[in-house]
Amino acid sequence: MKNIVILISGAGSNMQAIVRAAQQERWEQRLGARVAAVLSNRPEAPGLAWARAQGLATEVIAHQGFACREDFDAALQARIDRYAPALVVLAGFMRILTPGFVAHYAGRLVNIHPSLLPAFSGLNTHERAIAAGCKFAGATVHLVTAELDTGPILEQAVVPILPGDDAAALCARVLSQEHLIYPRAIAQLLSKM
Repeated sequence: MKNIVILISGAGSNMQAIVRAAQQERWEQRLGARVAAVLSNRPEAPGLAWARAQGLATEVIAHQGFACREDFDAALQARIDRYAPALVVLAGFMRILTPGFVAHYAGRLVNIHPSLLPAFSGLNTHERAIAAGCKFAGATVHLVTAELDTGPILEQAVVPILPGDDAAALCARVLSQEHLIYPRAIAQLLSKM
């Protein structure tokens, strides 16, 4: 069985889209894959309750309890490895990961970013795209590398920036596309494993 471990920091709407796709598209039967666990660095992350309600294993590794980023990543890695993951999926996991962590999961660590990479890596992507006068924004699913938001692109969705858009309106339209392309990109990766 190809286990998927999903990391979240908040509501986990992309995690929910992935779990629903796995159920509806019968990943276990078709791809020999399942979501094995949902882990969070925030005990209060609302997505944990949703995951538990789906019968998924959940764990919390609070980053505040560690002296440095390397110690947190080592503890997180140890927890993830208990599930023998084929893929580790970042779904709103708001932590920059250390090079050692990224190297450990090379080729198996996936992220989604709310812009058309390589444009607007990092934070505040919607505000920055609007301020730059862009006509289009979007989302990118990519493999994670040690350099922030630069890994190989697996899938993208383009979303028009409409007159009068603010960051919240654009964010909502981009997020709806994220929920479509993230599960699709993961299924494609799994089919090649």
